[in-house]
Amino acid sequence: FLSGAGIGLAYVVPIAVCVKWFPDKKGLITGLAVAGFGFGATIWVKLAGSWFGGLLNTTSVFGLPGVQSVFVIYGITFFLLVLLGSMVMVNPPDGYVPQGWSPPNADNGDHGAIEYRARDMLRTPQFYMLWTTFMFAGIAGLMVIYCIKLFGIDALEYHGVANARAVTGTAMAWYAIFNGLGRLAWGSITDRIGRKRTIIIMSALQGVTMLMTYHVFISFGMVYGFIVAAALIGFNYGGSFALFPAMTADYFGNRTVGTNYGWVFTAYGVAGLAGPLLAGYFKDAAQGAGQPGVWMTPFVIAGVVCLLGALVMTLAKRPRQLSG
Repeated sequence: FLSGAGIGLAYVVPIAVCVKWFPDKKGLITGLAVAGFGFGATIWVKLAGSWFGGLLNTTSVFGLPGVQSVFVIYGITFFLLVLLGSMVMVNPPDGYVPQGWSPPNADNGDHGAIEYRARDMLRTPQFYMLWTTFMFAGIAGLMVIYCIKLFGIDALEYHGVANARAVTGTAMAWYAIFNGLGRLAWGSITDRIGRKRTIIIMSALQGVTMLMTYHVFISFGMVYGFIVAAALIGFNYGGSFALFPAMTADYFGNRTVGTNYGWVFTAYGVAGLAGPLLAGYFKDAAQGAGQPGVWMTPFVIAGVVCLLGALVMTLAKRPRQLSG
């Protein structure tokens, strides 16, 4: 409970503050913020596990064994780093406008011009369309995080790949790398071609990739196909963390994005339950089956919901001016 609350509080603040300082580059700035979140997780995991011998294997703080020692070290480190970071997490002064940028105008229908309070946002169909699409994207990404190793070993060994375990480890690494790169790339792309169009493209690409993972990427590409599929899924999944905060600001206001995106982000919590359970249920139901195609049912479901998310966003329209 405390860990989840801490992550939620720390995660939203930089996004909300950065959007206010850089309203002209919302996609890129949110991509940078969430890329730090993704790459940071990789760094801390590696420091604990393998880098420089691994803190789990080399430390004993206050006479504690490795795991407890790492928690103590990380607790102190995170406290200091977050405290330092919080000192620059301040809103811009009233009336601040980046040089060369014109503030959005509600009369012109500009994105981010209408400031919705959370209770008003929750009454709009656009919130639920955005929330649903984010949940679908999260289900696909989190399902793959949960099962990529088991799925890869089963599928590659079935196709006669001798070093399947090593390949899945490589695929997981590329998934993590492209997860971070996707946050930067999609965030930059959305500033150029628009938020709605980018989310539609990303969701559709993720859906097609999920549907093709086994019967195309693995059946024909084998080792390299599996690695490419993992990288593509990570790339698209990472992009959702850059796109949905920016889209929330576009639809419901730049200055209220901190509160409003907190509500949108609850979709990720639901996906965190649904995605892994989806893969686990079908795998357990197929115990003893020698054909790894049993994994394709959750991949098909995840692919279809991503395509459905693209359709939902196609139908989404900008919220209207608030009355009164």
